[in-house]
Amino acid sequence: MTGRTMLLDSASLYFRAFYGVPDTVKAPDGMPVNAVRGFLDIIAKLVTDYRPERLVACWDDDWRPAWRVDLIPSYKAHRVARLVPGGVDVEETPEALVAQVPVIREVLEAIGIPIVGAADHEADDVIGTLATITEGPVDVVTGDRDLFQLADDERDVRIIYTARGMSNLELVTGEAVERKYGVRSDQYADFAAMRGDTSDGLPGVAGIGEKTAAALLAEYGDLAQIRAAAEDSASGMKPAARARFAAAADYLDVAPRVVEVVRDLRLPDVDAGLPAPTDGQRATLDALSERWGLGGSLGRLLTALER
Repeated sequence: MTGRTMLLDSASLYFRAFYGVPDTVKAPDGMPVNAVRGFLDIIAKLVTDYRPERLVACWDDDWRPAWRVDLIPSYKAHRVARLVPGGVDVEETPEALVAQVPVIREVLEAIGIPIVGAADHEADDVIGTLATITEGPVDVVTGDRDLFQLADDERDVRIIYTARGMSNLELVTGEAVERKYGVRSDQYADFAAMRGDTSDGLPGVAGIGEKTAAALLAEYGDLAQIRAAAEDSASGMKPAARARFAAAADYLDVAPRVVEVVRDLRLPDVDAGLPAPTDGQRATLDALSERWGLGGSLGRLLTALER
């Protein structure tokens, strides 16, 4: 394969659609479909602007995997609406969005866009695996900067970063990561572990901000070497920094595994081009469009895929 593959961080995008499109956009039965229509319009824009040859909707089969929580109990804890012992915890999500997620899946399946998830793993891990094993260039579409660790200029893996909105997309390459943060993309997971991230419940190392983390990585190379230097009184590391790493030892023992995306999941084959709905699929899509009031959003996406 030589054409570009686009990997969608689906939850990131449909949350953005939900909050970006007014909830006055409704189906004939009165149910809001702002997330559905907004998500379809987002995909249409991405396909039009970046012209991928393959498209995959990566899914959170488990948005808060137990194995990550076992390592760091605070991981995404502030976003839990209800704990489900032995199952997938319920994320705090507006009811109007919860009702739309099955519709989003139904429409994607009817179009023929593959939906790929993995038990006990987040969409980030699916993206990490597909970005690693896919031959040819890859675009990862997400609002999650943790996925900057996947940027790879040699392999032409880029991040289309949506945090500033769909009208102000940022194309993040390995060079861009280094320019902005002062670290290589392959150092980004170590950088993020030290910096921490309140949005994910990761405390980081107290007193170690982005600039200090970047400087330490520039000097020592990776987190393992930084920790080794912190334990060595002859290393030249300042006593205050050594004390900070000593205090954070338990966290740092597990943080890299939580922050690093999984790259070796066993996933179904998704080596397919952009979908081209058959007449039968068109009939199904027409029915879905009428039922959910998808209006021009579905038409715009189908037109973008045809082009």
